[in-house]
Amino acid sequence: SLRVYSDLHAFYYSWYGSPRREGHYIHWDHVMVPHWDPKISASYPRGRHSPPEDLGSSFYPELGPYSSRDPDVLREHMTQLKEAAIDTHLTNISSVCGRYGSHGAFYRYKNSMALLVEEGHTHDILAAGFDGMYTYFASNGFSFGSSHQNWKAVKNFCDANNLMFIPSVGPGYIDTSIRPWNNHNTRNRVNGKYYETALQAALTVRPEIVSITSFNEWHEGTQIEKAIPKKTPTRLYLDYLPHQPSLYLELTRRWAEHFIKEKEQWLM
Repeated sequence: SLRVYSDLHAFYYSWYGSPRREGHYIHWDHVMVPHWDPKISASYPRGRHSPPEDLGSSFYPELGPYSSRDPDVLREHMTQLKEAAIDTHLTNISSVCGRYGSHGAFYRYKNSMALLVEEGHTHDILAAGFDGMYTYFASNGFSFGSSHQNWKAVKNFCDANNLMFIPSVGPGYIDTSIRPWNNHNTRNRVNGKYYETALQAALTVRPEIVSITSFNEWHEGTQIEKAIPKKTPTRLYLDYLPHQPSLYLELTRRWAEHFIKEKEQWLM
């Protein structure tokens, strides 16, 4: 059986939306954002992201590039997403708080956190008045913030400035089925060793909180849910063989127990 810990929490959010639940698509219907490199972008189709016909369809077009460093393209893209999503998110927040806010299990946290991407963001986050920072990305080395080797320096900066540091870990990463040009950010799971290496790196800096970047976006390979072998005409989904489907849930529980024991030692 699982022990219940007061400082272990799972968060879920509604992002994509659907007519059945939210009354309209939040994420799907927008212009495909090309890769920032024109030569790479030219190799892939242009058009629009389209909503799936059913829940079994792909979240994205099979070869849809999905990144840009062109400020105008990004601004247009983000404006479309923001306008489509903001009303729904506010409605969801109001509904959730109204329905569950008085319950004792409803988690409240007073601190405001900001995403640390580049090294200079540490000072920006401090100047902006946030209470701390988290790293989010599951690909070690993808950004300054997501690189394990930088966590000690970031934690020292946060400690010196009375900020909270939340390192984010993940079980692996692979998104080449939707961003075929992004293979350099693929991180192999190595039968759970990548996950455990990230968790160990996080615990080494003695954080108050560790976040796990995982979502059921199977095309990005960050899931820790139970997984069995599955193949469709357009995609091969990664599984955990030769291990059991519950491998990453078991690793999560083991490291959660280890984290709590470590915190007890730090506070002594």
